[in-house]
Amino acid sequence: MPPAEEVRRRSHSDYIFGKVLGEGSFSTVYLAKDVHTSKEHAIKVVEKAHVIREKKTESVMREKEVLRILGNSCPYFVRLYWTFQDTDRLYFVLSYAKNGDVLGQIEKHGRLSIDCTRYYLAELILGLEHLHSKNIIHRDLKPENLLFDENWHILITDFGSAKILTSENGHNNESSTIDVPEKEYPYKRRNSFVGTAQFVSPEMLTETHSSYASDLWALGCIAFQMASGHMPFTGGSEYLIFQKILKLEYTFPEDFPREIKALVEKLIVLEPQKRLGTSDERKYSSIRQHPFFTVLNWDDLGPPPKISEDCNQTPSQEIPDHLEPGLDEEKASRLHLDLLSPSPIITRKKSPPNRKITDLTDAEIQERLEAQKSNIYHSFVEDNLILKQGFIDKKKGLFARRRMFLLTLGPHLYYVDPVTMTLKGEIPWSRDIKTEAKNFKTFFVYTPNRKYYLEDPEGYALEWCKAIDDLKNYYYPDET
Repeated sequence: MPPAEEVRRRSHSDYIFGKVLGEGSFSTVYLAKDVHTSKEHAIKVVEKAHVIREKKTESVMREKEVLRILGNSCPYFVRLYWTFQDTDRLYFVLSYAKNGDVLGQIEKHGRLSIDCTRYYLAELILGLEHLHSKNIIHRDLKPENLLFDENWHILITDFGSAKILTSENGHNNESSTIDVPEKEYPYKRRNSFVGTAQFVSPEMLTETHSSYASDLWALGCIAFQMASGHMPFTGGSEYLIFQKILKLEYTFPEDFPREIKALVEKLIVLEPQKRLGTSDERKYSSIRQHPFFTVLNWDDLGPPPKISEDCNQTPSQEIPDHLEPGLDEEKASRLHLDLLSPSPIITRKKSPPNRKITDLTDAEIQERLEAQKSNIYHSFVEDNLILKQGFIDKKKGLFARRRMFLLTLGPHLYYVDPVTMTLKGEIPWSRDIKTEAKNFKTFFVYTPNRKYYLEDPEGYALEWCKAIDDLKNYYYPDET
């Protein structure tokens, strides 16, 4: 925590909260302006009750400790400026990355150029050198956790899955400063998968510990996605993805650049100790010396290459002057509802809003249906156009089953078992169907004969409710 905080404690009333930038499973990130300096920040707001219920206290405190250790010692990391808390929430005041994330640029352009891939991998490598010198493993590196600052340099973020190594048995010693009952904190996660399925290293699936080499595996996966636009390991479920990782089942596209392929093949290696860089006396000299990077001056990478001609046109993020400082329940709800409408803000981890079906012509529907045939779930929807799809945990009694939900014209709401790839059912439609969002993960769908208890692991319950309600209003216009 910065020394200045000891001089004057801060609170949410020191900031004007303007927009929702993104949502996680138990936190929301807002764009906010410091009322004292007018500087823009990203403020991560964590709900204490949710953290306790989901047993995520350790993760939250680990992230705070990593950010404290990193401080302002390296330009390639998000900086923590302040932390404070109130009765219900924790607040992390962080660097604001004006230009979104690497994933957004990959999706926008299909892939990154060779020059951009080289430059941003180099910045990531320099960041990893520093991170690992501080005895920290990230364990959840992926393109959406690589942000762009206002000058288009990399900022590594999201340390909730990180591991801090110490001299004592390789464990990290953390202490909680969240005002919660002490009995809630001792929860420790053992032998459990952390990170994101498509980027997790094989040793994190089969062993009880991870190492710096786990981040090098993710580096290889990120290089693959930057250069091709696709992740190396994909599947209809986490289980199928894990099986491909453990068997090293992935293929390069025919047009994949040869010089990047040579690098990826030395990083995506099953045995951690055989990955490029793991045996270096000086981290990560062998990676720096790889032929792909020979044109770089590692002491001065220079300005970043342009991703596109419009990359210097940073979107305006001004916060309206009429807003009052602080964050209460009413304001938080309003900002989240604003998130469901089209916005100039670059939103992380949020799918773009669907076009209203009333705006689609028959020709457009047919064109989209033709493109949809490449979707592995197309065969389950009886040739109806898919308007929204995503993994949802469908609860029944004490058990929850992860299903792929498919909202289509018709209207229909199908759900498929992604492991066995079988249609498990359909929520029946009528003019009496209703939705209710309990929070940003949990929502209910009511039909005349049943209440469906659903949970979106990514935290977009409101999006699902809005999409279902919009479809209902289209097919049953008399209902409001």
